[in-house]
Amino acid sequence: MNRKNPHVVPIKRGEQWAIKIEGNKRETSLHNTQKDAIEAAREIAIKNKAELFIHNRQGKIREKNSYGNDPNPPKG
Repeated sequence: MNRKNPHVVPIKRGEQWAIKIEGNKRETSLHNTQKDAIEAAREIAIKNKAELFIHNRQGKIREKNSYGNDPNPPKG
């Protein structure tokens, strides 16, 4: 099953943060803080059993969390 993973990304035209779903051309939602965007994106990822990607201001992925069927669970 191909899941559409949410990404929390900075908006180039301002100080806001957006949630973009893989494969979509438009932002799913806009948020004033990265924290708010992460909380909303986490709910989407949990609901869709997807992976959440969090980007920094430069657009690089700084963190990712899996909320679905993780093929590589941590050992220990």
